[in-house]
Amino acid sequence: MVVLRGALVVAIPMPEKPLGDPKSYRPISLLCVIFKILERLIYARVETITEPLLSQEQAGFRHGRSAIDQVTLLTQDIEDSLSAKKKAGAMFVDLTAAYDTVWHRGLTCKLLRLLPDRHMVHMIMEMVRNRSFTLTTGNGQRIRRIKNGVQQGLVLASLLFNTYISDLPATISRKYAYVDDLAIMHADGDWLAVKGALSKDMATLGEYLQTWKLKLCTTKMVSAVFHLNNKEAKRELKVNFNNETLPSCSESKYLGVTLDRSLTYRRHIESLRKRS
Repeated sequence: MVVLRGALVVAIPMPEKPLGDPKSYRPISLLCVIFKILERLIYARVETITEPLLSQEQAGFRHGRSAIDQVTLLTQDIEDSLSAKKKAGAMFVDLTAAYDTVWHRGLTCKLLRLLPDRHMVHMIMEMVRNRSFTLTTGNGQRIRRIKNGVQQGLVLASLLFNTYISDLPATISRKYAYVDDLAIMHADGDWLAVKGALSKDMATLGEYLQTWKLKLCTTKMVSAVFHLNNKEAKRELKVNFNNETLPSCSESKYLGVTLDRSLTYRRHIESLRKRS
């Protein structure tokens, strides 16, 4: 079992990133095929139980749901707010190494709440715990043990992560989640009300994530405004979190789609044209 739980890690360089920086590589775990078949069998049995219990705000790796659905839902809600002559603000939340920081004890507790068979929970956690990976570099091979987290190469990884964050707290703003990519949006007739709602929701989410040992990457989180008033083209939404003001940007990106304040998609279309 221990041998089967090992992984061979291959580092794939990310586009337009300096090759000399270790953070410029995305690690891919190559796992034992027999072990993945066993995971697939467990997945088929567990998913039928967990799927109805997941929040409708979560679309990641679920049947009949996709990233396109979440982008469409977010932009439609923004369009509706603009049609109602409201001001809309959004926070795009980023987690640091979300899969790798899943707390095993916390995951066990949440699985026990959802799955009726304690033996199945024990088996799943045995498959997740005490894993190792081998990384090949110019200096040879290095073997490392994994103390927490669920490896992204696991068949069960997305299901377990969705289960782990299935109890995200209620917020004033609407949530749009695709696995660990989370956006919250609130619309109102007053900018102060928008800012206040998002600030309160960020405090709520921050407390939840701290409790379950997930980490926010504050350097990558940004807020954005959506409106049709050209006189306020330089408007910034200064959302507060942990006594700090989170950065605001005129153009934000959610699940690969660039959004501007009036949803013209001009910058996104230009970037696609340059790639072709």
